[in-house]
Amino acid sequence: MILTLGVILVLLSALGFVKFKQVQSAIAAGSSFQPPPAAVTSLIAHQEQWLGTLNMIGTAEAVHGVTVSADLAGIVDRISFESGQAVRQGDVLVELDTRQEHAQLASLEAQRDLAQVNFGRMEELVKAGVISRVEYDQATAQQKATAANVAEIQATIARKTIRAPFSGILGIRKVNLGQYLAGGGAIVPLQSLNPIYVNFGVPQQTAGQIRVGRALHVTTEDLAGQAFSGRVTAIDSVIDETTRNIQVQATFSNPEGKLRPGMFVQVEVALGAPQPVIALPTSAINYAPYGDSVYIITDLKDPKGQIYRGVRQQFVKIGASRGDQVAIISGVKPGDEVVTSGVFKLRNGASVQVNNKVQPGNNPAPKPEDS
Repeated sequence: MILTLGVILVLLSALGFVKFKQVQSAIAAGSSFQPPPAAVTSLIAHQEQWLGTLNMIGTAEAVHGVTVSADLAGIVDRISFESGQAVRQGDVLVELDTRQEHAQLASLEAQRDLAQVNFGRMEELVKAGVISRVEYDQATAQQKATAANVAEIQATIARKTIRAPFSGILGIRKVNLGQYLAGGGAIVPLQSLNPIYVNFGVPQQTAGQIRVGRALHVTTEDLAGQAFSGRVTAIDSVIDETTRNIQVQATFSNPEGKLRPGMFVQVEVALGAPQPVIALPTSAINYAPYGDSVYIITDLKDPKGQIYRGVRQQFVKIGASRGDQVAIISGVKPGDEVVTSGVFKLRNGASVQVNNKVQPGNNPAPKPEDS
C-alpha cells in the first residue's frame, strides 16, 4: 500500500509540474501576443478655406395668405373663378343672392326721393316764413335718414360680392353653386407667391451674427439643383424659451412660383470671412460624450522596442459640416495621416494596415442616387 501510494503521489506531482509549465508558457505567450493589424482607410489632412456658414431648416410662408370667406350669410348665386387660378386684386370671386336686398333698396330709394322732394318744399316754405323752423329740421332729418338707409342696403349688397383682397394664386374651391354659405364660411384659399417669405430659427449663440440685409440661399430636395437667393428682412424680438432659438424671416423673389407656402427648405447663411479648417469625412470622427476624436496613423514602438504602424487617438474640435465632410477647427495638422473608416474597432496604440482601395464618401456636395 505504501509503495502504491508513493507511486501515485509521484505521478500526480509529475502531472502537476507538467501542467504548471504549460500554464506558465501560455501566460508568457499571451503577454507577448500582438493582435493582427486592423484594416483601415486613411487620407493625408490638408488645409482648406471654408466660408463660415450656418445651416438651418426653414419653412416657406406667403407674404399675403388668407382663406377668403363670406362676410354675410347667403345663397351662392355665381362663382367666377376656377381652382388654382391666378387672380388680381379686386377680381370678383363669388356673388351671393341679393334679390331681397335689391327689393329693399328700391323701396328705400323711393323713400329717399320722396324725402328729398319734401325737403326741397320745406326749404322754400321756411324761407317764405310759412312753416316753423322745427318742421324744416324734421324734413332735413328725414332726408338724411332715408339717404343713410339707402347707403346701408347698398353696402350690404356690396358685401355679398366677394372679391380678391390681393393678387395671388387661388387654392381649391370650397363652395358650390346654390350652397347656403354662413357668415365666415370659407370660400377658397388665396396665396401671394411672389415674393415669398422663408422663416427659420437660429440658435441664440449665433443670433448675434445674423443681421437684416444679410444674403442667404435656400434649397429643397423637391427642386434638385435649384437654389434661391434672398436677404434677411426681419428678426424676432424675443427668443423662444423652449428651443432657445430666435426666429428670422427672409424674403425671396419667386416669379415662377416654385416655392410654395408650407414647403420645407434648407437654409444656408454665410457668416463672416473664410476660416482655415481641416476637412475630413464624417466617418473619420469618433463621436463620444467625453469628446470627439480622430485616430492619426504614425510610427509607434512596442514593448520590445520594435517600430510598427499604429494609431494615436487625438481629441479634436469640430465645426460646421458640408455634405460628406466635417470641418476640424483644432487637433489635426496639415500632413497628418488620419484614419477615415474603421475607427469603431480601434484603440490608442493599436496597429493598423492601410488599404485605400475603397474610400468612404468625401464630397462636399454629394448627390445621392435616391435623392
